[in-house]
Amino acid sequence: MIRMQHLTKRFSSVVAVNDACLEVQAGEIFGFLGPNGAGKTTTIRMLAGLLKPDAGKAWIAGHDVYTHPREAKQVCGFIPDRPFLYGKLTAREFLGFIGSLYGVGHAETVQRTCQLFELFHMTDYGDDLIESFSHGMKQRVVMASALIHKPKVIIVDEPMVGLDPRGAKLVKKIFRELCRDGVTIFMSTHTLEVAQEMCDRIGIIQSGKVIAVGTMNELKEKSGGDAGKLESIFFKLTGDEVMEQVVRALRF
Repeated sequence: MIRMQHLTKRFSSVVAVNDACLEVQAGEIFGFLGPNGAGKTTTIRMLAGLLKPDAGKAWIAGHDVYTHPREAKQVCGFIPDRPFLYGKLTAREFLGFIGSLYGVGHAETVQRTCQLFELFHMTDYGDDLIESFSHGMKQRVVMASALIHKPKVIIVDEPMVGLDPRGAKLVKKIFRELCRDGVTIFMSTHTLEVAQEMCDRIGIIQSGKVIAVGTMNELKEKSGGDAGKLESIFFKLTGDEVMEQVVRALRF
């Protein structure tokens, strides 16, 4: 459902993403992890068609992201880490606007908006101005808008940022239900516990290179077979075991 082949992106002398190759299957929650500056957000922006790579290709549901961008974006929903919204619109108006961009008919947009408001527990706030919302509520509006056209693939950068525990639990539930319906989710996150809890497979990127891909058991084997939690596996694979020792020390 998602395929990247030798994706490379440079900014001046810095190689942000270096020959990245990945495949993600339909109905899979794929976690994309890495230290700060590793290339996660750059990779996501290339997948979403917001950045053009210097080399390589990417496909969403069989559509080349760069030669057929409209077709690729039509089947994809993008949830950025920093939502940009029109504060002077109500949540209902914003979803209507996004629906029109994707060519969703008016009647279907109205129906989908009601369904999404119910799904995200926003029914009582649909006619309130977005500028009055908390960050968590704005994040729900962005997620709802990404689903308005029933995408086959969702690309999400840090989905839990700004959400309270109840909101985070709701988003996890929604993501699982979407995957049961065959939707593919490509999710970048700094929260290792979230990745371990939710993801079917995990990819780790470091210094622009994808250094490991697999299930928890497969990553455990690659890290030496003695790491039980994703946190330990992550530190071992990224060569930062000193940091792991510091984290453990701070917990006691």
